[in-house]
Amino acid sequence: MGTLHFKIATPEKVVYEKDIFQVSIPTTMGEITILPHHIPLVSVLQTGEMRVKDAEGEHLIAIAGGFMEVRGKNEVVVLASNAELETEIDLDRAEKARQAAIDQMARAKAGEDIDFARLQATVDREMNRLKIARKYRKLPPPKEN
Repeated sequence: MGTLHFKIATPEKVVYEKDIFQVSIPTTMGEITILPHHIPLVSVLQTGEMRVKDAEGEHLIAIAGGFMEVRGKNEVVVLASNAELETEIDLDRAEKARQAAIDQMARAKAGEDIDFARLQATVDREMNRLKIARKYRKLPPPKEN
């Protein structure tokens, strides 16, 4: 079948770098799956779940924005604003960050000058992290308030 050399990096670190069989990535145009010998491509990413298949199995990565480039010679590079492997997501921290952003949005509706777009992006990012961490740990979804 062949492999792809895959690398995902954030401004802080390289999150994952390995030879893989395929990767499914959420883009602004929809989810795409990259296999070996894919044509060159550049795409904008959106917050969501990235699935990577390598020799050890499937891995989930929570990503929040960025860019992806499929290069010649079976190479895929992802530059993400934020990315975490499912095993590294702290459920408690993600839930607290999500709740803090929701609380700030509620205060903003009461008259405070708050950047709603930034807060909504934070809520979306934390919800994505929670969803992926729960899926990996096989936990049920949270109960709605």
